[in-house]
Amino acid sequence: MQTERLNFLLELLEISSPSSMEMDIQKRWIKEMRPVADEIITDHAGNAIAVLNPEADFKILLAGHCDEIGLVINRIDEQGYLHFDKIGGINPKAAVGMKVRVLGFKKEVTGVIGVNAQHHGGLKGDFDLDDLFIDCGAKSKEEMETFVQIGDLAVYKREPEILMDRYIAGRGLDNRTGQFIVGEVLRRLSDKNINVGVYAASTVNEETNMGGAYFAAAGLEPTMAIACDVTFATDYPGVNKNKHGDICLDGGPVLAKGAPINRKINQLLEETAKSLHMKVQYELTPRLTGTDADKMRLTGRGVPVSLVSLPLRYMHSPVETVSIKDIDEEIDLIVDMIANMSGKESLNPLED
Repeated sequence: MQTERLNFLLELLEISSPSSMEMDIQKRWIKEMRPVADEIITDHAGNAIAVLNPEADFKILLAGHCDEIGLVINRIDEQGYLHFDKIGGINPKAAVGMKVRVLGFKKEVTGVIGVNAQHHGGLKGDFDLDDLFIDCGAKSKEEMETFVQIGDLAVYKREPEILMDRYIAGRGLDNRTGQFIVGEVLRRLSDKNINVGVYAASTVNEETNMGGAYFAAAGLEPTMAIACDVTFATDYPGVNKNKHGDICLDGGPVLAKGAPINRKINQLLEETAKSLHMKVQYELTPRLTGTDADKMRLTGRGVPVSLVSLPLRYMHSPVETVSIKDIDEEIDLIVDMIANMSGKESLNPLED
C-alpha cells in the first residue's frame, strides 16, 4: 500500500465515529472523495456516497460502514463518576482499565474505566458494564455536568499501531477499513472507462441497526450491491477452527456463501480472483450475514447482494488487527471485477 493511502487510513482510524455520531469521519471521507468522484450524495441517515458514471443504467452499490462500537453515558453519580451502557457489541472484559474519549456536549474529556483493585477484592467472575464506571477526574456531579450530559458517547482512547510492517492494530477497524476500501475502489476506477455506475457508500449505524445501508439502497435502487465488512479470523491461540472455520490474516479476501448471497455475483468475484492469481477464503452465512448486506437486499424490489470481508482478529476489542496485504487484495479484486463488467450481466441465478 502506498504510504499516502496508508496514512489516510490511519487518519480515519484516529477519528471518533461511534454509531449515530459519524459526522466528523464522514466529512473527512467526503473531502478525500470529492476530487475523484463525479458526484457526492448525502442523505438524512448520514450516509456519504461517492459516485462514478451516474448515467449508467447498471448500478453497483459498494457499502462499507464507518461507525464503530462505543459507550453511551446513562448516569452521572454524585461523585462525578460516569456510568454507561453499550453502543454495539462491547465486551465488558475488554473494557477494564481502558482509557476513553468522552465526547461531551461541551468538549471532549479524557477518562479511564475504573476497576476495583485486586487488593480490595477485584472483579468477581462474570461481570457486566453495570460494574464499571468512567473516572474523568471530576470532584462532583455538578462539575462533570458542565462538560458531559446523559446520552453523550465515548470510545476507547486507542491509537492505531503498525505491527511488523504488515498488520494494523487498533480500535474500530470494524469497519472503517471497509469505508476505506470502498473509497479506494472508487478512486482506482476513476481513471478507467467503466461501463457501470459505481456508488461507494460510507454507511452509518451498522453496529446498532443497519439503517444507513437501508437508506442508501432504498434511495439508489442499485442493480447489485456488495457489502465490504470484516469477519472473524481464527488464526490465533484458543480458537476452535472446527467450530468457527479456518480464516487467516494474509489469506486473502473472504467471500460469503449462504442463502442471502447472489451466486452470480460470487461467480464474478471468483473468476476475477482466478484471473489475478489471488487466493480467496470463504465463510458461511446460511441465514443472515450480520452485515449491511442483509438490509440492502430487502429494499425496493429486492437487490442481489454479495459480501466481501476482511479477516480481522480480536473482533470488538480495542486491539482489532488486520493485514495490509488483505486490504490491498480486496481493493484489487473489486476494482478488477468492476472494470471488466459490460453492464449487461444477468444476476438471475436461473439464467445461463
